[in-house]
Amino acid sequence: MTLQGNLIDIKNKEIYPVQISIKAGKIEDIRKLKEADTQLPYLLPGFIDAHVHIESSMLVPTEFARLAVVHGTVATVSDPHEIGNVLGVEGVEFMIENGNKSPFKFFFGAPSCVPATTFETAGASITVEEVDFLLQKPAIKYLAEMMNWPGVLFKDREVMEKIAIAKRIGKPIDGHAPGLKRQQATEYIQAGMSTDHECFTLEEAQHKLEQGMKIIIREGSAAKNFEALIALLPKYSDSIMFCSDDKHPDSLVEGHINQLVKRALAKGCDLFDVLQVACMNPIEHYDLEVGQLRVGDTADFILINNLEDFEITHTYIDGQLVAQAGTSFLSNIPSTHPNNFHAQPKTAKQFKQLNTSNTIPVIEVIDGELITNRLDLSPRIVNAYNESDITRDILKITVVNRYAPDASPAIAFIKNFGLQEGAIASSVGHDSHNIICVGVDDASIAKAVNLIIEAKGGLAAVSHKKEEIIRLPIAGLMTDEDGYRVSDNYLKLDGMVKEMGCTLQAPFMSLSFMALLVIPSLKLSDLGLFDGASFEFV
Repeated sequence: MTLQGNLIDIKNKEIYPVQISIKAGKIEDIRKLKEADTQLPYLLPGFIDAHVHIESSMLVPTEFARLAVVHGTVATVSDPHEIGNVLGVEGVEFMIENGNKSPFKFFFGAPSCVPATTFETAGASITVEEVDFLLQKPAIKYLAEMMNWPGVLFKDREVMEKIAIAKRIGKPIDGHAPGLKRQQATEYIQAGMSTDHECFTLEEAQHKLEQGMKIIIREGSAAKNFEALIALLPKYSDSIMFCSDDKHPDSLVEGHINQLVKRALAKGCDLFDVLQVACMNPIEHYDLEVGQLRVGDTADFILINNLEDFEITHTYIDGQLVAQAGTSFLSNIPSTHPNNFHAQPKTAKQFKQLNTSNTIPVIEVIDGELITNRLDLSPRIVNAYNESDITRDILKITVVNRYAPDASPAIAFIKNFGLQEGAIASSVGHDSHNIICVGVDDASIAKAVNLIIEAKGGLAAVSHKKEEIIRLPIAGLMTDEDGYRVSDNYLKLDGMVKEMGCTLQAPFMSLSFMALLVIPSLKLSDLGLFDGASFEFV
């Protein structure tokens, strides 16, 4: 097969017309053409998501790939931490095996923090020996995000053993240190952390860059740090990557790394610098087997219409045309349904909280961020119990252990969800993926939680008029159904929740992070309300 186009040579910062010959999935020859032709498409390496949890798309890897290739993505650096917390090593191996059924290039990490903390109940653990086992697999390219930064700073034995294994094998270590600055950040980086995708401010990211860390600019469905960090790209183009981290199916249908490329170009960033970030830096940092549009490389590349619109017209992986003009040529592949779900139905009475104080700690959600604030507010008291107060937008939140049949729910209060009726619930609750629910009354909360329990995983909403659920039978996190249909169903559910009064951009994505204890400030696990800054229960 031969193709003609204007090659965007990122390394040499040139654009010139070429004819490319492809044989057996590899680039056999690149011949420069004598005359430029502006009518020819532009050829460039495919995009790479440098940090993503595939599970957050609610789709298995093969189905994620179907949607991503349309946007010019050819590979991901994927942390299977979510399914690892549910199923352990078995879950990681499921992701690898499923990903191998697609031509898309999935590269996985060995989860470093399963369980993420000792302050919640997970479905599995991944030991030091299992981290060693995983890191020796060719498909495992790195030690995934080390969220236990206190363990690094205080030299926790198990944490340091996992870091030592990655260093011994020669694979990079991903960091995860939101808000960590100055000397603590320096010590964390010196321990071997090579990247961070959790920077919220320019100052924090710049300090980490100056200490030799690589910064991954994230723009997901809930956490969005592009605007805060993009000013760093011109100076640090060799040390920055792009990622989505967590992306719901409707967001993935709309776009992927291509959106960040277009936005960076619109900000006036240099074309070659932007493509260095989007296409090349992940390959070099993680030692990925992805083609860079050179003779002898695998034929992994994309075509765009022009440099103004940057519309993806064709995506090739290993010389195979996998997407064209917005249509994916990858097939839907049915999957097995491994799971770990044992919770039994709950009653409304189990979600009552007896009043014991004039003030209660309240989680304050910040739309578009993973971090939360702590507010100490007076509760609404009804018959000696603390209840939701929709007039002040202070709602009840609960986390229910999904791994034990009869565990009592943990209960707290949260502000800024905006619900005026009903409840929403999900079995996607980072990091341990217990059931998490926010609602205006105990009856609605019980209904929503029980919908999740009956389905053994999913996203649910209960209003005065109806009950809806998206079933996630694979680890309570994913489905192997058609991704476009899942996206449509998710949009309908999202619309229903917003009709119920929710004011958040991505209600279910934000909900899923309210149990993420490693992100400050206040979160809720199945064991109680937790301060992520001091790393202790409230």
